[in-house]
Amino acid sequence: MSQKNADEVLRKHDTSSRYRTNLGWFGWVVGIISIIFTLYHLYAALERPFNTWIHSAFHLGGGTALIFMLYPASKKLLTLQATGNRWKDIVLGRGRGVPWYDVALAGTAIYCNAYLYFNYEQLTGNAVQVLGYSTHDYIVATLGILLVLEGTRRCVGLPIIIIAVVAILYALFGNYSPVFRHAGMSWETFSTNMFMSSGSGIFSIPIQVSGQFIFLFLFFAVVLMRTNIGQLFNDLAFRLAGKYVGGPAKAAVVASGLQGMISGSAVANTVASGSFTIPMMKKAGFKPHVAAATEATASTGGQLMPPIMGSAAFIMAQNVPDVTYNDIIIIAIIPALLYFLGAFLSVHFDAKKNMLHGLPVEELPTWRSLLNRIDLMLPLVVIVTTLVVGFTPMRAALLGIVTAFLLSFIRASTRLGFRGMVDMLIDAARTALPVIAACATAGIVAGTVTSTGLAGQLGQGLIALAGGSFLIVLVLVMIACIIMGMGLPTTANYVVTSTVAAPILYNNFDVPILAAHFFVFFFGILSEVTPPVCLAAYAGAGLANANPMTTGFTALKIAVAGFLVPYVLIFEPAMLLDGPVTDLIPAFVTVVIGMVALAAGLAGHFLTTANVLERTVLIVSGVLLVVPQLMVSAIGAIGLIIILVIQYRKASRERKNV
Repeated sequence: MSQKNADEVLRKHDTSSRYRTNLGWFGWVVGIISIIFTLYHLYAALERPFNTWIHSAFHLGGGTALIFMLYPASKKLLTLQATGNRWKDIVLGRGRGVPWYDVALAGTAIYCNAYLYFNYEQLTGNAVQVLGYSTHDYIVATLGILLVLEGTRRCVGLPIIIIAVVAILYALFGNYSPVFRHAGMSWETFSTNMFMSSGSGIFSIPIQVSGQFIFLFLFFAVVLMRTNIGQLFNDLAFRLAGKYVGGPAKAAVVASGLQGMISGSAVANTVASGSFTIPMMKKAGFKPHVAAATEATASTGGQLMPPIMGSAAFIMAQNVPDVTYNDIIIIAIIPALLYFLGAFLSVHFDAKKNMLHGLPVEELPTWRSLLNRIDLMLPLVVIVTTLVVGFTPMRAALLGIVTAFLLSFIRASTRLGFRGMVDMLIDAARTALPVIAACATAGIVAGTVTSTGLAGQLGQGLIALAGGSFLIVLVLVMIACIIMGMGLPTTANYVVTSTVAAPILYNNFDVPILAAHFFVFFFGILSEVTPPVCLAAYAGAGLANANPMTTGFTALKIAVAGFLVPYVLIFEPAMLLDGPVTDLIPAFVTVVIGMVALAAGLAGHFLTTANVLERTVLIVSGVLLVVPQLMVSAIGAIGLIIILVIQYRKASRERKNV
């Protein structure tokens, strides 16, 4: 598939990719601001010249200004082409350049956030506590909130805006709510809480983490892609798995897992890997919707892969007491591997059922070609090593960036000239914009939920609806996370679900807080492959020319084993490295065996083709094996052994009859 077609699919399904490319001379303005924005973050990481609130204001102000200059008010305006420099075209923003009103909005965004810097002493002093905020403060706060919401709508999409608007309306008019009552607050109180405070609202933990850590790791990913490490991941995956049954699909799973270590978007990961893997899968005999679904499922799992985890790992480390970022990325290894194992098993049994073979060895990359590029892995090694020995994520990211930058000069194909360095700085700023907007708006949602006590009321409502049953509550929380996560980028997805849903589990039941956060994080991510709004699956369908909804349901089937992982984390704390190894090993083994049974049952093939009864027993046995209770798992094991014996005899008869 051509790069042009891949870009078209990405822009169709990923709101963050719908930015202006035909800027004319204004491209110089946007480029210079982007370079300054990136260089400021590098300087701030080295010198830390401002406190967290002021740094976050600069981060948000510059990011929001760039959003208005790069992202048009509507998708239609992006596709319209100017027929000239007529006044009407300029006013409507159709064509080259940036319309005057977006320049005005960008300037207003800078003003609102600069206002916090120039009035910091006044806004944080005792005078505010005694005299209150001024009319000017209220105006700036109102404009700041509206600009954040509009900027987020442009580069992230409507789903999170709808959630934020509902939260705002509840904060203001909760006293009229027929179910969850809240005293309600004035707009003056709400706006200043959201924009004039660093403890909650827009400048709370999400945007702070975005400015301090996430931006640097996104820049790190940009530098890595400049060294063409993505192709190394693809080649390594095909060398490892390409020759086996269903090799291209298995390679797609491995490649997407590797890409996920540096990717911040399931849709972008699907398009980046899928433009290469989907044609290979179709060539090997996979149906278009299966090829697309496989890539979408694997790419979605990339958001679960440490060390970045779709940028959510940094916020999780701030939300969970007594757990550092270094702890998070180690703890996340087992859950991520289980998810990818489930996807791997699903494509394996599907390939066995349809007798789809691997690729000839001569068509695969050679080990020699891979070894010649093994140095491209060094930046990732530096990141992981520095984190393990105790460096801060900020320092580790800087060292990784420097390492990747120096490596780019080894090969002519990746060597950066002056123009390449400039483009790299510009790409770093643009890549961060959707994350900045999503974190700011997610801060509004989180601030509203915590200040109004909505999370507690939702929890009591769900418990009442479930009749107090813990398992039913888990199912309801799962459904809520999938619904809330639909259409949201990973970072905002996690902020919303962890604020609204996670407290239901650890405040009302004896669930470890870390397990609760992983539970909601997983199911928020899985919304990317859960119909009807499964953007990663739709993007994969666009690449494969497949039916989007069929692709979505196929992706859901491939990911089903992964749906069990969050429940395992709740019922078996050893999976989150909470307890002795003697508890971890048997739990891990039974879960893996259960995933094998479940994947085989869903595919309809174990040792040979399975009939309806055999498939049913395999699926039930797989689920029972995952349950961390000895008697229940034993029943599942017995069912699996019975089907194994039946399948073995059936396969033996089939071989004799050949």
